[in-house]
Amino acid sequence: MASTGPSESELREPRFRWVALRWSAFSLLTYMLISYVLIPALWRLAEAGSHPALSDVPEIARTSSHIPGDPINICLIGSEESVTQSLLAAGWFPADPLTLKSSLRIAGDSVLRRPYDDAPVSNLYVWGHKQDLAFEQPVGDDPRRRHHVRFWKSKLLDNQGLPLWVGAATYDEKVGFSHTTGQITHHIGPDVDAERDKILADLTSAARLKMVQWRVTFHSKLSGRNGGGDLWKTDGRLAIATLTASQ
Repeated sequence: MASTGPSESELREPRFRWVALRWSAFSLLTYMLISYVLIPALWRLAEAGSHPALSDVPEIARTSSHIPGDPINICLIGSEESVTQSLLAAGWFPADPLTLKSSLRIAGDSVLRRPYDDAPVSNLYVWGHKQDLAFEQPVGDDPRRRHHVRFWKSKLLDNQGLPLWVGAATYDEKVGFSHTTGQITHHIGPDVDAERDKILADLTSAARLKMVQWRVTFHSKLSGRNGGGDLWKTDGRLAIATLTASQ
């Protein structure tokens, strides 16, 4: 009687073992990548952007009379030296202190359209104190138009010993009378997101950004009016930018 060859099931068995071995190896590799590479990297990224002061950032700054001011739209993480050096490298000028002399100068320069690159900004308050730093970028030779940003320094530091600088970036488009107090003031443009994004773009061009994270639903209201009665609108996002170390 002729001998018979291996059955079909016996032929399939080695193939099944090979497929099972491949899937086991693939599953093990996937587990290693997720558990030892991806998840630790995500934790490091989250930790880098979770500054302790972020839990107490207000949505808007306030005037000295507690009237709502400009919306908060950007935060920087870095030393004071890093903030100053980074913005200088990005083409921004420190604003002069707000004094009678500087106020009279900006009023005169606005009328005569003389340049004033480091013109003062009015005081706004976050965490009970006025801005610690203010920077601006002129538009042409007309001091009535300028990009500007105020920053308030947090008392809390992160695990690297760095403060959080809470910022309100806006664009001054003209000089006029405040809609709320009647005082002479700069009127801001409504698109505050464009000013936030401009600072990020300028810092990126100057190679001063380490990374940027976003709080997508930071603002509960997407529009409002500042202390001068000017309308502002936002997509609600807060940029949190970590600066490179001082150079």
